[in-house]
Amino acid sequence: MAEMDDRLKELASRVRTPDVVDAMGRMHRHRCHIDDLVTPTPGRVLLGPALTISYLPSCAESLPPERFSFTRLFHDAVEDGARGRVLVLAGNGHPHVSLGGGTKLSLVAAQGLAGVLADGRLRDFVEIATHELAVYCLGQTSKWGGDVVTPFEVNRPVVVSGVTVRPGDHVFADVSGAVVVPAAQVLAVFEEADRIAQTEEAFAERVRDDNPTDSGSGG
Repeated sequence: MAEMDDRLKELASRVRTPDVVDAMGRMHRHRCHIDDLVTPTPGRVLLGPALTISYLPSCAESLPPERFSFTRLFHDAVEDGARGRVLVLAGNGHPHVSLGGGTKLSLVAAQGLAGVLADGRLRDFVEIATHELAVYCLGQTSKWGGDVVTPFEVNRPVVVSGVTVRPGDHVFADVSGAVVVPAAQVLAVFEEADRIAQTEEAFAERVRDDNPTDSGSGG
């Protein structure tokens, strides 16, 4: 397992999200890409198997806060392991509401997760950037979201921006966006993505060689 993880990290360091999306397209027809993401941690790449927390509209009577809190649900989510995983927060139709902030994400960082993918907004970008996490979301907000949504269940399949994420699926995100890869095929997909990246780089190099810049011309 450790050898596979090392190989996956090596491949991920050489590819971009579009390469992985193209590789997925050669194996699957379902939507796997997530666009229009914002990050408080620019330059950091997110990679790891997913844990999920799903949110529902707040209702103190049916979802009492003492049971349905982020802290309690998060600890339920990581019960079988946390290090190197990606916490996926599914807002279920609430893309403009905060699903967490610096305080909640400090719990995520303390457990050694790789980072967070949120189908909603986050608070406290400056504080989040101090944590050793890669974080991607739909934007920043200053308003607490607990009066609108409540964490409801963990480690169930969720839908994030039209993409299904099952616990254990791999999430990969960079400046280009995010992609979700089925766990059973993650190594094959990244190997194909690496081939795609190499082919495109070789093509670009040939173009450069065939069209050298004539620095002596007057323009």
